[in-house]
Amino acid sequence: MFTILHEDSRTKARSGVFNTPRDKFDTPAFFPVATQAAVKGITPDQLDDIGIEGLLVNAYHLYLRPGIEVIASCGGLHKFMGFDKTIITDSGGYQIFSLQRLRKVNDNGVEFQSHIDGKTFFLSPKDVMRIQIALGADIIVPLDECVKFPASYEDALRAVKRTISWARASKEVFEENNSGNQLFFGIIQGSTYRDLREMSLEGAMKLNLDGLCLGGLSVGEDRDLRYNILSFIQEQADKKCLRYFMGHGKPLEIIEAVSLGIDLFDCVIPTRFGRTGTAFTSEGEIVVRNSPFSDDSIPLDSECDCYVCKKFSRAYLRHLINVKEILGVQLLSYHNVFWYNRFLNRIREAIKDDKFYDFRKAFIAKYKG
Repeated sequence: MFTILHEDSRTKARSGVFNTPRDKFDTPAFFPVATQAAVKGITPDQLDDIGIEGLLVNAYHLYLRPGIEVIASCGGLHKFMGFDKTIITDSGGYQIFSLQRLRKVNDNGVEFQSHIDGKTFFLSPKDVMRIQIALGADIIVPLDECVKFPASYEDALRAVKRTISWARASKEVFEENNSGNQLFFGIIQGSTYRDLREMSLEGAMKLNLDGLCLGGLSVGEDRDLRYNILSFIQEQADKKCLRYFMGHGKPLEIIEAVSLGIDLFDCVIPTRFGRTGTAFTSEGEIVVRNSPFSDDSIPLDSECDCYVCKKFSRAYLRHLINVKEILGVQLLSYHNVFWYNRFLNRIREAIKDDKFYDFRKAFIAKYKG
């Protein structure tokens, strides 16, 4: 299922290929986020042109709108979205737990109020698993409890115990209902406490996982704490298990996490930044809506060969953004997703050639972000 092809000799970076019953994707990989079953501003054909091999879709949002029955009646997520490559569904745990005033958590699951209309719902871990199975995603993730940072040891311990218990219940439902065309990823919590991360990891690995998700990081903790936990997990986790860092996503963060053995990332940043007039370039982020670019005739990134950089100037893109022309958002989002995909391609090539250490050093020295 997950085959490691190359390992960097000077870091913990590795490249590989992950096979699903539907498709396969190369690692390290970045999956754009399609929260509402769409990557904002980008069509499925454009994603295919860019070379995107997978997406993250949010089960919580689709449960509320349009509803699982609607998607199932349309033939499942892939047909509903018009996207035929790998789809991962997030359980919605992070979104639910971010609604602090709208939810109540106990050992049986989560009661929450919809952020749309205020209706009250209760979802058990088994419910969440059945929802994801019905959606037809290729990779599904059990409900977990994500704690804020900083979290007390007691709160983090409670969340770990619940996450382990909910994962067991979820795996039972998965094994009873899966027809062989879906994979089950476990998720570990524990905040920045090493012993709790170890407890969560041990509990997850007992479930015969197809992959391992790292949750509860990038929630406000210091970068050194974050990378200490990643290093610890790299040392403790089964080497053959794909490691997926959920919700992690600026370029300098990605390249550091890759050096610590992370294989898969997702984040809303490329399209979110595009909507606010920010573009990623080989030299760092530029806020193209700002006045210095009003008469700038060069492309967003001279090293990028995407459609946007071949055709349009910074001045034109700034104009579109500032007059609130939807095309500006679409073009910047396209460029950013293309740039991210190319960035991961370059990382994989560097690992393959055993030059990742030097590539990382040069990238960090040049990139301002």
